[in-house]
Amino acid sequence: MARLILFNKPFGVLSQFTDRGAPTTRATLSDFIAVPGVYPAGRLDRDSEGLLLLTDDGRLQARIAEPRFKLPKTYLVQVEGDPQDAALAALRRGVRLKDGPTLPAEAERIPAPDLWPRDPPIRVRKAIPDAWLRITIREGRNRQVRRMTAAVGLPTLRLVRWAVGEWTLEGLAPGTFREIAV
Repeated sequence: MARLILFNKPFGVLSQFTDRGAPTTRATLSDFIAVPGVYPAGRLDRDSEGLLLLTDDGRLQARIAEPRFKLPKTYLVQVEGDPQDAALAALRRGVRLKDGPTLPAEAERIPAPDLWPRDPPIRVRKAIPDAWLRITIREGRNRQVRRMTAAVGLPTLRLVRWAVGEWTLEGLAPGTFREIAV
């Protein structure tokens, strides 16, 4: 039976078990997960938070991480600005990035979610409003959601991956994980 670990990756943690090439040591998965033989299925940037899946099964890892399987990934995104219908419609159609157009995304404005405080907190500017979006994509380019929101004039302030396929962060505090049967 394959092992599958759901991990709530905190801000500032690398999505790998070792830190290669940095002059100072940064936090990695090994600071939180002492389960031998599991590897990340996909990744989250150091400045992103939320659900990271780890498994010991190569086929499951490919099904989760490979864009050709188009597994939906849902993000809660705090953006700078006041999202208008045109910006949300552009995200839903797909936006043109430097590496080509994205697939259409599901995008909607949501009330501020009840999340843990981020450490360090995001920058707050009194003269500029912010808002929360729920965005679901089915591809996984480098920093894709951040680049998509920037392309429609809404820079990302905080990015939390809430779900990958059927798996969610529900009940997982930052820095904790649970293993589930698959």
